[in-house]
Amino acid sequence: MKNIVRTILIVVIVALGLVVANGVYVLPEDRQAVVTQFGRPVGEPVTEAGLKFKVPFVQDVTYFDKRILIWDGDPNQIPTRDKTFVHIDATARWRIVDPLRFMQSMHTEARAQGVLDAIIDGTIRDFVNQNNLVEFIRSSDWEPQAMRISMLEPAEIEHVELGRDVISNMIHERAAEVVKQYGIELVDVMLRRVNYIDSVQRRVFDRMISERKRIAADLRSRGEGSKAEILGKMERDLLEIRSGASREAQTLRGQADADAARIYAEAYSRDPEFYRFYKTLESYQATLGKNTRLVLTTDSPLYRYLETLDR
Repeated sequence: MKNIVRTILIVVIVALGLVVANGVYVLPEDRQAVVTQFGRPVGEPVTEAGLKFKVPFVQDVTYFDKRILIWDGDPNQIPTRDKTFVHIDATARWRIVDPLRFMQSMHTEARAQGVLDAIIDGTIRDFVNQNNLVEFIRSSDWEPQAMRISMLEPAEIEHVELGRDVISNMIHERAAEVVKQYGIELVDVMLRRVNYIDSVQRRVFDRMISERKRIAADLRSRGEGSKAEILGKMERDLLEIRSGASREAQTLRGQADADAARIYAEAYSRDPEFYRFYKTLESYQATLGKNTRLVLTTDSPLYRYLETLDR
């Protein structure tokens, strides 16, 4: 009898433990939940973290992420309004703000990702079809003066009406309005990368190369013109400097010759005889070498000077 009672108590305790365990659940901080009864939602969604209760074995709990989630789209080949095919690589951030509505419409996050693929990709395609390529390449605050394209003619500069930032915001606003019905908040949409398809890319590169060559040729021609102007000015300045220096040298040489003549005249006037003697010696010193034999006549001035010294 005691064994039967003990067995019954154990069964009751285990049953109570199972009831309590199935009637209690813990909601993490990064989760939100919807309580369902036989597959139908019961009450309001549970969004506050902590220890929660439900009817054991009758009610179930479906958890949903409360954090911001990432959506990454596949690069799509889309034609722009000016008939240029490009690859658009976009990304977005979203979160579940109404778990009850999300559960009723999406059921799972994987299905929500598929719905976002259709909505965001379709919205991006519409905006790409309606705008020229330059609107996705340039930012909204782009100005021609911000880049070194002064060599391009004004007619060659493509002006931006909206720009990539404004178009991204417009895509976000339109897509966010659509996904709101699924209990989803679209935080933002960003165009991560815009690139040409291979065939267009080759043509664009060829055009860029030819454009840069034209700019380089224009710069070279301007450089050659500046070089010729600088060299001409340098030659003119050099001739002016040489002419001025030659004129000044002639003036100084004339003044020096005049001073020398004046000094010679003063010296000659003081002692004409000694001056003649000195000049005669200078002339012989300049004309005679070490191995030179000198033959003088009796009427030579030097002979007369030497004869006077012997006396």
